[in-house]
Amino acid sequence: MGKKQKEEQPSDSGYGEPAQFDPTFAGPINKRGCTDIICCILFMAVIVGYMVVGILAWLYGDPRHVLYPRNSTGWFCGIGENKDRPNVFYFDILKCATTVNVMAAALDGFQCPTTQLCVEECPNNFWAVKLTDYSKTAKEVFNQSLCVPSLDLATTELSVQEIVSRELCPFFFTPTTSLLGRCLPKISELENIPSYFANVQGLPSTINETANAIKNGTGDIVNSFNIREIGIRIFEDFASAWPWILIGLLIAMIVSLLFLLLLRFTAPVMVWLLIIGVLGVGAYGIWHCYWEYSNYKANSATISEIGFTTNFEVYLQVQETWLAFLIIISVAEAIILLTVIFLRKRILIAIALIQEASKAISYMMSSLLYPLFTAVLLLVCVAYWGVTALYLATSGGPVYKVVALNSSQGDCMSINGTVDCEPTTFNPSEYSHCPSASCIFIKYNDEGLLQRNLFNLQIYNVVAFLWCANFVIALGQCTLAGAFASYYWAFNKPNDIPMFPVSAGFMRSLRYHVGSLAFGALILTLVQVVRILLEYIDHKTRSAQNACARFLMCCLKCCFWCLEKFIKFLNRNAYIMIAIYGKNFCVSAKNAFMLLMRNVIRVVVLDKVTDLLLFFGKLLVVGGVGVLSFFFFSGRILLPGNTFRSETLNYYWMPIIVVVIGTYLIAHGFFSVYNMCVDTLFLCFLEDLERNDGSMGKPYFMSKNLMKILNKSNKRPK
Repeated sequence: MGKKQKEEQPSDSGYGEPAQFDPTFAGPINKRGCTDIICCILFMAVIVGYMVVGILAWLYGDPRHVLYPRNSTGWFCGIGENKDRPNVFYFDILKCATTVNVMAAALDGFQCPTTQLCVEECPNNFWAVKLTDYSKTAKEVFNQSLCVPSLDLATTELSVQEIVSRELCPFFFTPTTSLLGRCLPKISELENIPSYFANVQGLPSTINETANAIKNGTGDIVNSFNIREIGIRIFEDFASAWPWILIGLLIAMIVSLLFLLLLRFTAPVMVWLLIIGVLGVGAYGIWHCYWEYSNYKANSATISEIGFTTNFEVYLQVQETWLAFLIIISVAEAIILLTVIFLRKRILIAIALIQEASKAISYMMSSLLYPLFTAVLLLVCVAYWGVTALYLATSGGPVYKVVALNSSQGDCMSINGTVDCEPTTFNPSEYSHCPSASCIFIKYNDEGLLQRNLFNLQIYNVVAFLWCANFVIALGQCTLAGAFASYYWAFNKPNDIPMFPVSAGFMRSLRYHVGSLAFGALILTLVQVVRILLEYIDHKTRSAQNACARFLMCCLKCCFWCLEKFIKFLNRNAYIMIAIYGKNFCVSAKNAFMLLMRNVIRVVVLDKVTDLLLFFGKLLVVGGVGVLSFFFFSGRILLPGNTFRSETLNYYWMPIIVVVIGTYLIAHGFFSVYNMCVDTLFLCFLEDLERNDGSMGKPYFMSKNLMKILNKSNKRPK
């Protein structure tokens, strides 16, 4: 028996010594000390620094620069004394630069070297000062609501020419729309410019030149911001369909929970139903795509005739779209079918492991709620990062300069853009030699200590956020691993399972292993930072890259993507070993890696087949709820009494997308607990095989059902 046992022991050459028999070992060690203290101190210092950065950003930042537009005097539109005037109107839109991109327009308020006025509503018609209007009084020509507040048209003695030259009132405007609080021209209306615009002083001599000038000045901004109408329609859809969206997410939660609970009693049936269900959904998808393809094949236009359009419903009416869907689903269906055929014998082993995981979760149902705690912590991290980034981006005070709105009048060269000013106290009479002088916003102040290091602080914000987010995920994995390991090593289940195992695992992780969890999170963060830098470099240099450079960049991104996946896999198993033995990260990662390599066949076949089956379960939940929501929101399923009508939706696919994404997140939360349970039990089982071999008379801690299947599969001695 000893000789046969020696021959069947896994080879330990190059992968360390197997764990030795220890009759006193009975699960996660309670007597443990703090690990990786240096990394713990470093992580705490980074957290304190992160809080300091947030406080500085809060003290010096002003997000109103982003959220609200401003007029020429520096006052915000939509709040304060301009509460009833939420939009900013540009007197001469032709002076707006064409090089302003979307992000810059959002951060600097889309300021132009022209007078800007807060208005209640944006103008919606064509108007201009005609040549005959210069002989009239200001009251007869201009609209008081579109002139600066300091000008009273009823009492002013200024002529129309003086008002136009000093930009106290606009000399022309076109139909505009409010985009993010900015009155920007409607590009589609520029084809209808009145003919008299060709004779307006200050505009090009032809109608086409005027239209092109406006398009060149604001076309990029309008095209980039022109999502307001779609956004309003989507908001209307959410306003009418949100109760049904919540019902769909509730159904997803119930289905996910029931699916996991039923696995304990009906794991074989559920797994095979799962496989058949996934194949059935794929078969239905193939049939539906072929049916749609055959319907549109003879009557619809080709995708080359349609071109690019923002109306995505058009793409669902061309045959090429459904042909592409048909090919993709068919290939996926073939891959799944072949995988099931070739791994059918190993599925029985995976079923036994899933049954044991289901039993473990049933004894500690609170573990299913732990992902909610992790999600809340991640939400806090994301919110803190976003708010800090916003406040940092607006931390510099606005800088105003004296600018000549009409440099052709007077001597303005000496003051144009060189003299500082304050818009609230600016007096144009002080610059009598330049009648069109005005105080205009130029940029945010970048001369302070905080502003000079703004880029470095934003980098610190990103790195600290990634580290904190990865630490939160690591804390969740170590907590669940400790809970499930305490279940596995309990000799008499459930009597020997500790009281409140999830809480105990959380307290052990937080008290002793913050440094180790931060160490693993830091390694993963560094790789993610490198990936972000590669994406940034690729984006900035893509136009200048040749074929060799693109190939090299693609290889680098692929290598670091694989490295990130490997580190996540190694960290996950290292956290399991930390939860059991309480050793530092490096030792735990080494022991986990060696243990997996000594049992590499089992790892590849059993563990990954189980992961694949759980992935199928997640896919079935998402696909089932998604199909149900599709039939409901598209009007194919009608409720009694016309409680909900799909005709009221502008885009019925938007609530479907929301339900599908929400279902995936919910299912991912439940199944992530299951995945962690399976991985922990599997790693404990490998450790059990080496510690407590059956020939020594010591019974295995794993269930007899699983041991029977494993012994039969691997021909181990009983």
